[in-house]
Amino acid sequence: MMKYDLVVVGGGPAGLAAAYEAYEQGIKSILIIERDKELGGILNQCIHNGFGLHTFNEELTGPEYAARFIDLIKNTNIEVKLDTMVLNIEDKTIHAINSEDGYISIEASSIVLAMGCRERTRGAINIPGDRASGIFTAGAAQRYINVEGYMVGKEVVILGSGDIGLIMARRMTLEGAKVKAVVELMPYSNGLNRNIVQCLEDYDIPLYLSHTIIDVEGKTRLNKVVIAKVDDRRKPIKGTEKEISCDTLLLSVGLIPENELTKNAGIVLDRRTNGAVVNESMETSKEGIFACGNVVHVHDLVDFVTEESRRAGKNAAKYIKNQLKSGDCIEVVNGDKVNYTVPQKINVSNIEDKVTIFLRVNNVYTNKKLVVKSGEDIIAEFKKSHLAPSEMEKILLTKEQVEKAKSVIEISVVDGE
Repeated sequence: MMKYDLVVVGGGPAGLAAAYEAYEQGIKSILIIERDKELGGILNQCIHNGFGLHTFNEELTGPEYAARFIDLIKNTNIEVKLDTMVLNIEDKTIHAINSEDGYISIEASSIVLAMGCRERTRGAINIPGDRASGIFTAGAAQRYINVEGYMVGKEVVILGSGDIGLIMARRMTLEGAKVKAVVELMPYSNGLNRNIVQCLEDYDIPLYLSHTIIDVEGKTRLNKVVIAKVDDRRKPIKGTEKEISCDTLLLSVGLIPENELTKNAGIVLDRRTNGAVVNESMETSKEGIFACGNVVHVHDLVDFVTEESRRAGKNAAKYIKNQLKSGDCIEVVNGDKVNYTVPQKINVSNIEDKVTIFLRVNNVYTNKKLVVKSGEDIIAEFKKSHLAPSEMEKILLTKEQVEKAKSVIEISVVDGE
């Protein structure tokens, strides 16, 4: 039986930041478990720039951003087990397997879950039509091109305007492919505005909003997709069908937190985020087990992942040193037009100065306010000129503001002045 003060499951940006922060807080017996053959997670295949503006005050590519933290880890005594699959977590015992050690059990004083997320597939969204080759998730295509060096196709249609899909529209164009369309079910894009401009508008790639794919044709290789406009209920409108010839379809239709381990460990999940319910310290419903990054909720920016993960690492260190306080928590609930909030619980006694709350709204809004209430009392207001589901919002509440709350805090979108 191996023993560590802290075990971090996942060696991507979340796991690296959490482990290093715990080390900085004085925890010296730390293990990172990563199922891939190298650290860095999804960042290793994200060769475009735009990372690190908040964390490092400079623009980096994904591998450069990961390398910053990998170098920090190498200068510590933090241990790393690569190519290792965690099978199960029971209490604070981790069961894992790899080709070098075989089956191993690891006992930890505290655990940080940082497994990231995965993509929705064609089967998850039930696209009808032939079972042709040439259909990839956008992330899989990104890995083939940027890491493995394979070109996935020449004439491309992309379903979904998430950030990965938008970035792959540009990437495929730069590699010589013709991106014929990006098709989006919603009446707005699900990607950051800067990616719409830099990846679509700069390359004259058409974006079909309120459209979806209703058929896929191809006996061996994909040769055609059929798209149609959808109504307010997101149902295809008869007579609006349009055929687009192509040999490749990329799916950018959402990400799901990778939470099989979390669920099997008996940790409470939030049906809105598909991630663990956490408090202000990023602690889950299981004492001493923390979670951070995309395994909790899907982030827009890796800089926010790093910020959240540092908080998880810091509080895991506090837990190990018996400095984390227990007690009653204030519940944070979703009010009008708010889809989810993280954290879902706040223990005021653990707030040093301020608490960060991330949230997403359920539609596109302009000139609104985010209002934080407890009962009929308004605790805080934040004016917002633009709100969209694709852009995660971040608000800060002071300890004094939270102390004014009763048992529940509600965050809502209301009309601005």
